[in-house]
Amino acid sequence: MNASRLKSILVIVSVASHSFAQGAAAKTTPQSDAMVLVGGGTIQIGIDASEIPQFEKIFDISNAQLFQDEVPKHSVTVGDFYIDRYLVTNAQFKRFIDANAEWRPGHISPELDNGNYLRHWTTSELTTKADHPVVNVNWYAAVAYCRWEGKRLPAEAEWVDAARGGLKALFPWGDEPVDKTRANSAISRLGTTSPVGQYPANRYGLFDMVGNVWEFLADQWKPYSSTAQKNPVAGENRFLDGTAFLRAKTRRVIRAGSFDGAPVNLWVEYRDSHPPNGSREFVGFRCAKR
Repeated sequence: MNASRLKSILVIVSVASHSFAQGAAAKTTPQSDAMVLVGGGTIQIGIDASEIPQFEKIFDISNAQLFQDEVPKHSVTVGDFYIDRYLVTNAQFKRFIDANAEWRPGHISPELDNGNYLRHWTTSELTTKADHPVVNVNWYAAVAYCRWEGKRLPAEAEWVDAARGGLKALFPWGDEPVDKTRANSAISRLGTTSPVGQYPANRYGLFDMVGNVWEFLADQWKPYSSTAQKNPVAGENRFLDGTAFLRAKTRRVIRAGSFDGAPVNLWVEYRDSHPPNGSREFVGFRCAKR
């Protein structure tokens, strides 16, 4: 995570309810219990610079710089895509490394990981937290897992479209404040992950779209474009095949906030970055596909 942004948001803040929610017809069709089809369309992502004071007030944060990465508001057209209903769990990732020895602990090149890869895994952990999101995984392993499943990491625009669940609101559930019944965040005071699907799904039937763990995305960390985009992926590579993903060194976009996140982190517009080799206890992922 970007250290300068993290320093600004560690204080837990409460969010006043605001009338941003605008209902929209749900546009998803279940492919199976594992994935949800999100219908394509054109959406607005980001905020205008003139809106920053408004969001400083909403989140009780007097730091305009914190909101600069969400500027500018721009139009994005997203095609139909499937996205996992749940975050990838410890049990699912265990099956992956059992089938792919090169991704087991101790087998990964030091260039691809910071030394934290699956460091929390013990027999007890895998037994008692099999249904928790896998964490302490790097971006490379997330890409490899998704490809093994015949999928890929979501693009940032796809993630935003899915997280909103058809609403134009602060959070996936609407404009009501973050609390311990809606998501696993710092307000919950759990201090760790929770089982996937424990909190209510959004209107598209997607669970943990905010809170629990940050989610690695396909995109390279870059400022938003000011022009209209169609199916954008920053860095212009979805890493669908080949080994090019192993040579990626730039920071990647992460979204969603985590069990240690303040309400602003759970805001659907909030974005941050993380090094691709950065296995940490607060970052996980889910997969998508066309």
